[in-house]
Amino acid sequence: MKLITTTVANEVLEVLERVDSAETIKLADELQETKRIFVAGTGRSGLIGKVFAMRLMHSDYQVYVVGETITPGIVADDLLLVISGSGSTETLKNFAIKAKGVGAKIALVTTNKDSAIGEMSDLSVEIPAATKKRLPQEPDTIQPLGSQFDQSAHLLLDAIMVYLLQRRDSHDNANLNRKHANLE
Repeated sequence: MKLITTTVANEVLEVLERVDSAETIKLADELQETKRIFVAGTGRSGLIGKVFAMRLMHSDYQVYVVGETITPGIVADDLLLVISGSGSTETLKNFAIKAKGVGAKIALVTTNKDSAIGEMSDLSVEIPAATKKRLPQEPDTIQPLGSQFDQSAHLLLDAIMVYLLQRRDSHDNANLNRKHANLE
């Protein structure tokens, strides 16, 4: 088991070392400047998106998860953050088309910046990880399906959150904890 754990951790580290820091800083800057953030993903990528949305909420960002019953309509100058390994998931592509149609910005976290959603996006962060498609250019992995992408996206988005928090003086752990759920 230790060998498997070490292999998985090393795979993710290798992927994250290949992510362009300038792209992540550009996404962080956009998140910080945008009034309202909408996060979208499907499957496990959607779960990673919900984790990130929660962190943003803890840090006083106005954030919504697409598909939740209390999510309002997106409007001009909002940001739609799409998390999609392939960058071509049909439902997410449709969300991007609608968002673009009302003048919202689109950010994509993906393995494929040249995808259908990537072509519509105002900015993209490329995570060079394996997806469920196992394309020839993707790295080898012992993990099933898109686990390598999902884990890498989770850690990268957490790193962006740390970056954002370091730029704000008022967000220590006590402040973050005040926004944490207390009906649990």
